[in-house]
Amino acid sequence: MTAPCKPTRKEVAAAKGRAIPDLIAPHLKVLFCGINPGLYSGAVGHHFARPGNRFWPVLHASGFTPRILSPFEEEDLLALGYGLTNIVERSTAGAEELKREELIESRKTLVEKVRKYNPRFIAFLGIGAYRIAFSRPKAVIGRQDVRLYDTGVWILPSPSGLNAFYRFEDLVQLFTELRIEAERKTRRTEP
Repeated sequence: MTAPCKPTRKEVAAAKGRAIPDLIAPHLKVLFCGINPGLYSGAVGHHFARPGNRFWPVLHASGFTPRILSPFEEEDLLALGYGLTNIVERSTAGAEELKREELIESRKTLVEKVRKYNPRFIAFLGIGAYRIAFSRPKAVIGRQDVRLYDTGVWILPSPSGLNAFYRFEDLVQLFTELRIEAERKTRRTEP
């Protein structure tokens, strides 16, 4: 599939505050939850769309997808049992533009989505935003000791190309741990 034309700087700047629709369905294996869309993603209307974002390559390398999907093919995730959402819906130039109160307030909407759609796991892609939104300042990367209703909680590092603290290989390892657990839980719950 060929991607639409690259947005202009003006189009990217105009995307400030724009939301991207969730990619969600009942009973997903994993609902991946970003912090909020970046302006590039807001401009094109697809999750993790900025060139250099490692989400799609990491998803493939860790075994979630049979090939590297383009952000413009994100709908293919649903057939594989995965979905996409964000803590905060509005697009910004960076997560640092989000206020603490906004992250905490947005938690209510997100928790309601989890209750309604009941994914097996929700994977937060960004530890700082999770710590603030859920008032868990000591949370660490990996599986959490809390649940949202019946949904297991994982925290993974942000796959943003700006997150240089985690190498690609580190991200793949951490995402693979979640995939293995999601598959293990799937096998236990299938008839």
